[in-house]
Amino acid sequence: MKHPNSNIFVLGGASLDTLTVNGIDHSSPGGAGLYTALAAAKCGAVVTLFAPIPDPMPEELAQVASIVEWIGQKVSPENLPSFHIIQESGDTTYKKSFFGAEETLTPNDLPDDLSEFDLVHVAPLGNSARQLQFIHACRERGAKLISAGTGKPLIKNNPELIKDVLDESDMFFMNEEEAKVLFPDQRKIQTKTRKNLFITRGSSGTSVYLGDHKYDVEAVTVKAVDPTGAGDTFCGAAISGIVSGDHPVKAAMNASSLAAEMITEIGPRKLLTNSKLPRIKTDNRVKVNQKQINLTAKLISTLKEEKPFDFIASSLPPNKHPLTVDFFFITTLQQFSFWSIKNDHYHLPLIDIIGGEELKGSFYLFMAYKQKLDDDPEYFSPERQFNQTLEEMIELFRTDDGQDIMPAVELHWDAARRFGKTLLELGWTPQNILRTAMESKLPLKTFLSMLDSVGGYLEDPLRKKSSLLAMILNNRPEKYFEFGEGEFLPPIIDYHCMRSNLRMGLIDILDDELRSKLENRALISDKHEWAVRFAAYKAVEQLPTLSGRSMATVDEYFFFSRKRCPEMSEPECSNCSADKICAHRKELFQPVIRTDFY
Repeated sequence: MKHPNSNIFVLGGASLDTLTVNGIDHSSPGGAGLYTALAAAKCGAVVTLFAPIPDPMPEELAQVASIVEWIGQKVSPENLPSFHIIQESGDTTYKKSFFGAEETLTPNDLPDDLSEFDLVHVAPLGNSARQLQFIHACRERGAKLISAGTGKPLIKNNPELIKDVLDESDMFFMNEEEAKVLFPDQRKIQTKTRKNLFITRGSSGTSVYLGDHKYDVEAVTVKAVDPTGAGDTFCGAAISGIVSGDHPVKAAMNASSLAAEMITEIGPRKLLTNSKLPRIKTDNRVKVNQKQINLTAKLISTLKEEKPFDFIASSLPPNKHPLTVDFFFITTLQQFSFWSIKNDHYHLPLIDIIGGEELKGSFYLFMAYKQKLDDDPEYFSPERQFNQTLEEMIELFRTDDGQDIMPAVELHWDAARRFGKTLLELGWTPQNILRTAMESKLPLKTFLSMLDSVGGYLEDPLRKKSSLLAMILNNRPEKYFEFGEGEFLPPIIDYHCMRSNLRMGLIDILDDELRSKLENRALISDKHEWAVRFAAYKAVEQLPTLSGRSMATVDEYFFFSRKRCPEMSEPECSNCSADKICAHRKELFQPVIRTDFY
């Protein structure tokens, strides 16, 4: 969760407050900008805080100045913003609000060049019109990304102005009460393409909106002492994670953990200590088995080094085909759900004849699209992907003898349309995504972050398809994509990988109900699926470092385990390289759930 590569500028919001908690007064550092800055710094970001600086520096604020670079006009301590906040029985009351010297800040006071920062965060500043002026000024000074927050009184005073602030920001943060005022119908909340909205809902978790996609993150349960600054702490951790390369939802999960820890003490004390950062916890129904991880890493390290799969096959574009990049952008987002359901249980994998070959799952799909390369090359344009009909997609996947066998074809159609829609709205093409990534200092980070705005890829917080696409383009003979120095692929967690992790014992199932469902190949819930998949992610994440092999090699080992440990027949353990270290839990099966993540 440490983000040493982030460089963040936080504008406004440092104060010296009185916090009344359970009837006892405490003098404490405060302010929306200060909590945001401290949280981002806690996560490893280099943070510059732009706010009035008290001179002399009060003892309560001295430590803040040692953690962040605090710049701004010097003011007497009595002119520093201050608030009296009462926390009682779960309710927050502002007894006093004094904005002081913060009200005298003007855009002219900003540094001339903000392009060196990965992101600029603009606190509410007690006035939405001024906040909007600062956002415009930051854009003019080269800000790459801008995030902002708000407050309930500001929304009540001028909701239309808040919507302007939201529209002008790349990321926006608010709590549930504020969201209910701004969006009376919560069902209709969405953002523009490539804009992220985070709504914190206390013990109900956080809703993350990525365009028209919503993802709900569960809350971390703690005994709250002082919830002051929880939303701003969440904001600081989230923006630090995002600009360092985390998926917005994964950044929100980490941010929830830090915000939950912060509220267990008075004020920002937890953010001021040099304590270990909390991590996203694996579900208590599933446990990562470190011993088996170490044994598996040792096994992978001793295997004969093989050249990673170069994604050249009869069902794939030939070397140097002009549409190869478009082909893989479109087909990789469709790599999911190649199996049928019967009576709420896994039934059969997709295997049939297409293009004159009997092919299974992903390679069946690849062949369907390959047939379009020469017959209908325009099919690979964003316009055609967005405008195609369901009937066209059904026709695309027909077997050689005309059967419609693709399970959940409507999901594939929807994914194709989301992909085309976002590319058209952004004015992007696969080629300029690649070009932009390759021209950056960290190509893989840039590539994955850009795909976080592209329909069909953005929805999965673990980025299975995005990572797979990066690996394919890197492995192809044409070397369409190269990673930067020190850049590594994240784990690529699909059905085959989870099945291998379960059977080999890299993850242990502790819950009897979940174990029974996996053994019986029964459909499971989203929460059960996440429990297994995230544990597998945490297990596989360790293997490249422990084995000394690349993630591409690790992924290839698990992907081709489908032949060693297949879905529909008894594994021949004696012929498997993992036989000596495997837990041999052959009764376990991957989570059975209809998803377009993998």
